[in-house]
Amino acid sequence: MSIFSLLTEFTRDLRQQKLRTALTVFGIMWGTATIIVLLAFSMGFRDQIIYSMRGMGDEIVIVWPGTTSKAHQGYGIGRRIQLRESDAWLLQKQIPDIHEIGPEYSRWGQEIRYGDRLNSLNIGGVYPNYGDMRNIFPQEGGRWLNEIDIEQRRRVIFLGDKVHEILFNGDDAVGKYVSINGIPFMVIGVMEPKQQNSSYSARDQDRTFIPATTFSALYGTERINNIIYTPVDPRVFEEVHTQVRQVLSRKYKFDASDMDAVTIWDTNEFWKFSVYFFLGMNLFMGMIGAFTLAVGGIGVANIMFVVVQERMPEIGIRRSVGARRWNIMTQFFAETFFVVAIGGVLGYMIGWAIVQAMQYIPISEYVGTPQFTPAVGLGAFAVLACVGLAAGLLPARRASRLDVVECLRS
Repeated sequence: MSIFSLLTEFTRDLRQQKLRTALTVFGIMWGTATIIVLLAFSMGFRDQIIYSMRGMGDEIVIVWPGTTSKAHQGYGIGRRIQLRESDAWLLQKQIPDIHEIGPEYSRWGQEIRYGDRLNSLNIGGVYPNYGDMRNIFPQEGGRWLNEIDIEQRRRVIFLGDKVHEILFNGDDAVGKYVSINGIPFMVIGVMEPKQQNSSYSARDQDRTFIPATTFSALYGTERINNIIYTPVDPRVFEEVHTQVRQVLSRKYKFDASDMDAVTIWDTNEFWKFSVYFFLGMNLFMGMIGAFTLAVGGIGVANIMFVVVQERMPEIGIRRSVGARRWNIMTQFFAETFFVVAIGGVLGYMIGWAIVQAMQYIPISEYVGTPQFTPAVGLGAFAVLACVGLAAGLLPARRASRLDVVECLRS
């Protein structure tokens, strides 16, 4: 049978079953749109969580000193471990799988003043590579700390964007001086605003940063708050953790298996968890949409069963003049495909329109912005194809297996 004949038969059936066909097409359309919207929301939520997590840094590991909980080599429990800046360089020297590493000084409750504006906040003393590890970037017109600042122990300061807003009320701050506990520091840059859903001391927008050497000289200490590093490959993070504990345990005389002596937070574990979490979430969303679409598929199958019943004489005549079962099956399967295709196209258009409309609703900070990605489109198409195949195969197969004599009698 030609394509023109199939279309003619299909149009005739539509006219005879207008209401039922319209409801069936609506079911397919609604199910397709539901899948697209749910998957788009899931993708947008995933991207938002990952984007916010990147605000703290990519694949970073933070090491804090703790208190021993196991006796070791004559030392009792409850001994305080205190890390020094030199420990970071020791780890870098002895563990080749560490890519970047840096000690971090930190002190709370420091008064920073500009004119008559005053704020009490956290000041960090860091090295230049800290900015790249933590995804801290300067706004246009400013800069981050550099090696010369470290070597010359310059009194320069980098401001978080919220600190800048409080002290300067949005005015240009680069080149101006603020005072920390009465000591002047020149502002060299302001942080580019970023989303950050996690931190280990304070949000970067609420912090300020000065050269680590300046911090050490200013407060007269080499004791650091933590060490931050990135591995050369996320797949070896567990081995690196073990080596970090071993190196520090040899220096400070504690049991390497004592997890309380040194605390390690590996943000790579979140990335590993997020892969499985969002995979499960996407599958769940897809299942909800698939069930909705399946209802429409049942409607398509029902209407095609009715069509087969009404066209039994036609089937009998075609079989008696030489049409094969495959010809009958192809005809009815193609007609089912037309119904599913119409509903699917309309569903894609509606789903896409809803996703585009959601771009203008300010919800990105909370659940992200729905994304109509190729993965969303292919996922919806795969489910639609399965439903269409199931809805068309059963009626078409029944039509092809009808007895010729019984068809001619009807």
